[in-house]
Amino acid sequence: MSLTSIVNKLYFQPRRHELERYTHEGVAIQRKVLKYLIERGTNTEYGRNHLFSTIKSYKNFAQNIPVNTYEELKADIDRMRHGESNVLWPGQVKWYAKSSGTTNDKSKFIPITSEGLQHVHYQGGKDVVAYYLSNNPNSKLFSGKSLILGGSHSPNYNLPNSLVGDLSAILIENINPLANLKRVPSKQVALLSDFEIKRDRIAQETLTQNVTNLSGVPSWMLSVLVRVMELSGKKHLQEVWPNLEVFFHGGIAFTPYREQYEQLITKSDMHYMETYNASEGFFGIQDDPSDASMSLMLDYGVFYEFLPMDEFESENPNIVPLEGVEIGRNYAMLISTSCGLWRYQIGDTVRFTSINPYKFVITGRTKYFINAFGEELIMDNAEQGLETACKATGAMISDYTAAPIFMDANAKCRHQWLIEFTKAPSDLKEFTTILDRKLQEINSDYEAKRFHDITLQELEIVPAREGLFNDWLKSKGKLGGQHKVPRLSNSRKNIEEMLEMNTKKML
Repeated sequence: MSLTSIVNKLYFQPRRHELERYTHEGVAIQRKVLKYLIERGTNTEYGRNHLFSTIKSYKNFAQNIPVNTYEELKADIDRMRHGESNVLWPGQVKWYAKSSGTTNDKSKFIPITSEGLQHVHYQGGKDVVAYYLSNNPNSKLFSGKSLILGGSHSPNYNLPNSLVGDLSAILIENINPLANLKRVPSKQVALLSDFEIKRDRIAQETLTQNVTNLSGVPSWMLSVLVRVMELSGKKHLQEVWPNLEVFFHGGIAFTPYREQYEQLITKSDMHYMETYNASEGFFGIQDDPSDASMSLMLDYGVFYEFLPMDEFESENPNIVPLEGVEIGRNYAMLISTSCGLWRYQIGDTVRFTSINPYKFVITGRTKYFINAFGEELIMDNAEQGLETACKATGAMISDYTAAPIFMDANAKCRHQWLIEFTKAPSDLKEFTTILDRKLQEINSDYEAKRFHDITLQELEIVPAREGLFNDWLKSKGKLGGQHKVPRLSNSRKNIEEMLEMNTKKML
């Protein structure tokens, strides 16, 4: 019996049976999580201030605790980082994940408790494998190594009582020694801060390894794999790693990159599996390869609530727990976690595709949308539109951003897209028209504003030079790891910076 079969039988199969409870017991599981969180938080300063001891129901919970952004919790987190105990969670919290999912100048420092580390982040990684092995019983996953591409901040004492680093760095620092034996690259290389140097070192280290699986953000992983191919001189990745069988991906939508991966890895039995994890927690796993939606992970010490996006600006939005969600509606997700985050707006938006079990897709970010003229364009619309245009024209894209032009010299308004093509369409006008029409097809608000070009003209596409988005991220000190280009924005600040850089090469 292979090592993969032994490990699967001893651990992952029993866990898979536990996960099957999600289908019929989801609400009960979540209520149990809420009870646990309230009990653990009762004797903290936050718990006393918000009368946790009086909370007997979800209604009490929602009445006693306000919805929070990072700014509302920042003062408490700063005190925790200076060594204060029992503030948001019992005891003293040593580790803090420096958020890398934003391009703002201010960093976020997310508490990582021992409970959160073991029962949220590491549990998520284990369950990804449990689902994968359940769907692929003949897998040889553990016969080789996992190439895990993470962030670039090595944990360091920036305050005497706390350690700060990218989440991936914290996970590497605390990983089980046995699991560490199955991971590449080396810790020294994994934590390098210069992504360009790190990419070369990873390629060099892994070239002769038996890599069976990949984990990381699609855009950055693709950059590493291209470098591996350059060093190897091979045509396809399976010639370098013949036992490669799966890419566990997350962080950004995989759709724009799928064709590039399929050209790089041509073996028919290659698998792709989406995960939804962040510094704040591990929330979703694609449990069915034939279904792009993800299963909401319900027993991790994370209690979920959902704020309808059409009520996002309302003073009294109808926030609902799991049992209140509706299929097809767009929600901002709130989390309360065993890391001391209470009714926290994580900033992502989701749409449920099923409620038995609870399955969803990520539709975008609460801050990343274009609604300058009432068109309410979200990232899910953009991804669908680009996928259609790419398929129709044979184009492939590396990255993109879009923003409104409020009025040009001819008093016309439109959306302006800056797109870096890996393979440009032969007819950019055709690509533009297909994208614009698809957006109208899937977004009735955009369609209404485009009617007879009265409010909005057809969108404009500006081709970006090769490497533009990486150069822009580099100029912000955010190249590599989990950093992302803001895809949609009502503001022109980012796109104006990029357009200026598009005319010149970074030195």
